[in-house]
Amino acid sequence: MSNPKPFRVGLVQMSCSLDARENQEKAEQKIIEAARVGAQVICLPELYRSQYFCREEKAELFDLAEPVPGDTTERLGKIAREHRVVIIASLFERRAAGLYHNTAAILGSDGALLGIYRKMHIPDDPLFFEKFYFTPGDLGFKNFETEFGRLGVLVCWDQWYPEAARLTAMQGANILFYPTAIGWHPAEKAQYGPGQLDAWRTIQRSHAIANGLYVAAVNRVGYEGPRPQDPTDPNEKSGLEFWGNSFLADPFGKLLMEGSNCSEEILVHEVDPAWNEEVRRNWPFFRDRRIDHFGGLTNRWGA
Repeated sequence: MSNPKPFRVGLVQMSCSLDARENQEKAEQKIIEAARVGAQVICLPELYRSQYFCREEKAELFDLAEPVPGDTTERLGKIAREHRVVIIASLFERRAAGLYHNTAAILGSDGALLGIYRKMHIPDDPLFFEKFYFTPGDLGFKNFETEFGRLGVLVCWDQWYPEAARLTAMQGANILFYPTAIGWHPAEKAQYGPGQLDAWRTIQRSHAIANGLYVAAVNRVGYEGPRPQDPTDPNEKSGLEFWGNSFLADPFGKLLMEGSNCSEEILVHEVDPAWNEEVRRNWPFFRDRRIDHFGGLTNRWGA
């Protein structure tokens, strides 16, 4: 798309219940609300149709998965078409029996499925047992051309990897979206919570700066799972407190809007691709990259 015009992005920060139908209906209503206040590209949090089931390893939870395209993308496509918006929806994709992905579907403003991105980096940490559920993505890093602008989409754990942001930005994206589900362990919050949140925000702002583009992170809120009797005991079974703080950063890394750590919110703000161009002219990081010496990045570790 040549000379793209400014467009408005909407970030849906929401809590999720145990009822998939309730979550879907809530998400759809919030998309409509965002569209009514001017949002043109609307992003939902990671795996919004359920609570974050990767807190535990249970084979029966594979029943939450669905085909993509499928009923959910059809429902969202209808809303996208009726309100002339682009929708980014993070789904638990059932590709085949025993083969599942953490997948972002991108619906165009005509309701068509523009494509999907399958999460590339899969974590395996306490209460984030994603390797049990998800096969790593096999589609690579992608861009999606929409009516309003060119989008890059990565998912949650991808946000810690500068290589993922770089390879996505190099395809011409005006903005990079990160649907996310991240929160505090109750036993860690007091000691590490502020630092964890700051690191999460900082790494994504650095992607905006290093690549000269907008970055949007869209997280959920609320406590999910059992509440420990002693939150300071790391051995006691507990849930997660999702920290929200969804935000939009500009190509300088400046925070243009940010949600709270506890409330459902719809955040809407304009992005201007011309600002990407202006920033890159003054900070020409792409010009000065020594690509002739970057071959070592494909190694697991240095020589």
